[in-house]
Amino acid sequence: MEKLKNSVKAPKIINDPVHGFIEIPRGLILNLIDSPTFQRLRRIKQLGQSSLVYPGAVHTRFNHAMGAMHLMRQALDVLKRKKVEITKQEYKAAQVAILLHDVGHGPFSHALEHVIIPNLHHEDMSLALMHNLNKHFRGKLDLAIEIFEGKYPRPFFHQLVSGQLDMDRMDYLIRDSFFTGVAEGIVGIDRIIKILNVHDGNLVCEDKGIYSLEKFVLARRLMYWQVYLHKAAMAAEYMIVNILRRVRMLVEAGEKIYLDENLGFFFKNNISPKDLTKKVLNKFIQLDDNDIEFAIKKWQSEKDPVLSDLCQRIQSRKLLKIRMSDKPYDEKRILMEREKYAKAKNISMDDAAFYIFSGTVSNQPYVENSQEPIVIRFKNGELKDLSEATDLPNIHALATPVVKYYYCSPAEMQEEDKE
Repeated sequence: MEKLKNSVKAPKIINDPVHGFIEIPRGLILNLIDSPTFQRLRRIKQLGQSSLVYPGAVHTRFNHAMGAMHLMRQALDVLKRKKVEITKQEYKAAQVAILLHDVGHGPFSHALEHVIIPNLHHEDMSLALMHNLNKHFRGKLDLAIEIFEGKYPRPFFHQLVSGQLDMDRMDYLIRDSFFTGVAEGIVGIDRIIKILNVHDGNLVCEDKGIYSLEKFVLARRLMYWQVYLHKAAMAAEYMIVNILRRVRMLVEAGEKIYLDENLGFFFKNNISPKDLTKKVLNKFIQLDDNDIEFAIKKWQSEKDPVLSDLCQRIQSRKLLKIRMSDKPYDEKRILMEREKYAKAKNISMDDAAFYIFSGTVSNQPYVENSQEPIVIRFKNGELKDLSEATDLPNIHALATPVVKYYYCSPAEMQEEDKE
């Protein structure tokens, strides 16, 4: 048979354990996925150290970004069927924006967000890398960047990328639930996507899906306490943060310590969020979980006792222990515990602070009356914030931030306290 003229190549297809078959359009999107900047996400765990608690939680930012892009396409198709005008350029750009939304995550995702480059948020790095890719692709990401930054005059596109009901949250809730086995994260995303609509350029939800939205908000709360803020996972992440803080301190003091070329670049140079040059970006995309994991293996044998001990604890999963409370922990008690541990281990009080410390964590699954609320549109045209539209009083409660105080110390000290 003769080949059809001007035939369009079929999209590539991957099999995702959460969404099933995902289509990847050839051209710009496939080329972005094949770029080293995006392929690096295969080596960045979605949930950091949570696999020490949930052994199946080894999925990556690559998986998540692909899933979020798939959901974006589904949402746009639903809106188009509801007569929302979406051009081919907007359709592609929205998919690109969600595909690249997490490309700026460093090793172990959120755990080391401010450690590699102090005070740098991953969203800012994502934007910098998108601009860098845009130069390579000769301006083809202009519209995607506008949408990502919230500068495009049709705000519902940005709300689908970054809002309280965006495709990012939709994917990570059910994906993290699937890989951790925590069933509380399962939500009816198909139902939620089908009730999406647009009113005056903003994303709204039809009132017939209000119960699915209530479940969505509740699922976020449960997943935060059971997965994202799990005490053991938090302890492991704080330990890795302290390991890298210790490395930076030793490097600044002139100590010789193992550092590969890329990791050493960030510890030997005072890089700030204002220094995102092409060289810095190229060095950053060379870093992934493997670099940190290999370095921790090497640092086990370093002569610094604090660094080597913390690394050995991570490698053998002898984690620090975290306690949670509704009230702040007594600072005098913490200082006394540090002093006790310093004497027992023959280290300084400053060194003991790497083992014994406190802080706060918070959980707010829904923000009422925010700039990007979940808006319910009723059949009579009335618009209401989800918290006002629901008859479930828990939604009001879930909109109130819950702050908990944690106290972290070696397990052996907490065992002594019980005796």
